[in-house]
Amino acid sequence: MGQSWDNDVRIILFIVMNTNFLLTEDLLKKIKIQIRKNASPRHVPNKVIVVKDIPRTKSGKIVELAVKNIIEGNTIKNKEALANPKVLDQFKNLKELRS
Repeated sequence: MGQSWDNDVRIILFIVMNTNFLLTEDLLKKIKIQIRKNASPRHVPNKVIVVKDIPRTKSGKIVELAVKNIIEGNTIKNKEALANPKVLDQFKNLKELRS
């Protein structure tokens, strides 16, 4: 997803890790290489942040706009349409997004 940052947009990748794995520098490098290879250099994330879950609608669709609004300090409309609205709390005031 894109975050407004320093008169531009930086790419943020939120990932849910399997409990058997950690986000190591080696894994991070592999993720970025695959994104560069299979998408484009502009899609390579500036930040990769591990989260517990991703917000979804009741039909299972990912709700990227809700995350964007939370990290940019905006209010969320239609929270009742989310299957897991409490998940949004983990995106508030992320220290990783302050720099």
